[in-house]
Amino acid sequence: MRLMALKYGADLVWSPEIIDRKIRTCTRIDNTELGTVDFVETGKTGQKNSLIFRTNREIEKGKLIFQLGSSDPQIAVEGALKVVNDVDGIDLNCGCPKPFSTHSGMGAALLSKPELLTLILSNLVENVGKPYDKPISCKIRLLDPSDPKPTLDLVEKICATGVANLTVHCRTRDMRNRQQPIREFVQKIFDITSKHGVSLVVNGGFLCKKEIVEFQKTMGNDKIGGMMAEAAELNPTVFSDSPLPWKDVLPEFIRTSISVQNHPSNTKYILLNQVPGKSKFYQMFCKVKTNEEFLEIANQIGDEGKNIFIRIMQKDKQYSQEELEGLFSKKRPVEEKTTTDKKQRVEYTEQSRSLQKGTDTLVHAGAASIQQTS
Repeated sequence: MRLMALKYGADLVWSPEIIDRKIRTCTRIDNTELGTVDFVETGKTGQKNSLIFRTNREIEKGKLIFQLGSSDPQIAVEGALKVVNDVDGIDLNCGCPKPFSTHSGMGAALLSKPELLTLILSNLVENVGKPYDKPISCKIRLLDPSDPKPTLDLVEKICATGVANLTVHCRTRDMRNRQQPIREFVQKIFDITSKHGVSLVVNGGFLCKKEIVEFQKTMGNDKIGGMMAEAAELNPTVFSDSPLPWKDVLPEFIRTSISVQNHPSNTKYILLNQVPGKSKFYQMFCKVKTNEEFLEIANQIGDEGKNIFIRIMQKDKQYSQEELEGLFSKKRPVEEKTTTDKKQRVEYTEQSRSLQKGTDTLVHAGAASIQQTS
């Protein structure tokens, strides 16, 4: 998924959330067959080693952010140090609301422990970011759906740790993807991050790159960027000006999976999200197990797959290229934001940020939360 996202215009991509305790015990291997760097978990005697993280540095160098799950300042550093020479930044996940992350005090659970959250970030900045000249960042959610103060107070504390970037998922911990994101606070958050020299990315509910651009125009600020995950998982070409129809997306995704020896179960998980559930091809994919069988089926898709298939806010949508273009020519409003002297209509988009600490701002999109190893 990351490789396709980069090919079709993403400026940065994120790894899946990988737990610090897991990655710190991994063995680094130069995979000369694939041209990748692999981090594997050594199995017990007689058991097969497990691939935990893989990166193609020829393609991903300068563009890959490692998403770290942690609830311990010291172990976070140990985990980050394991991969720091093979990635381009370390991002602490403080936004995942799923039990996988929160049950151990990680992800969104850190939002209720700001002292621990900022201590982890400070440790990462001092012991990983500065020595290795790599940006440290984090992703959070809104703390309150109507009162900006709790979120703004947390943003101040985070920026004071020395992070280079902040991503804000514009929903609270209790909100789900089917609910409309809340963007009334974006300008206020930006006022704080820009004061500290921290770049800002917003996440949640974005459809494609064109919405990023429209969002920036509506905000009157092209330094605020956007991240896509849900839409990108279904169609990683949404980072381009002209996303591809699903009949073209599927074969390329499968070929890419084969080229990096992606596990078939992993390929199938993503693949079944890229096919409309009512399509006959969905059932055909369900019945087979290998990447080669997936590709054979995908190559049979004809006119049924001529539209662009995107899931947004847990709703499946199919658009012709003209229909997708029409969404933005109409400038569909999402919410109101209050400025000092007037109210403006705010529309949605997805990700832009500066990877370095300089002034260059990239319009990019992060394929975060995608359960892929390459």
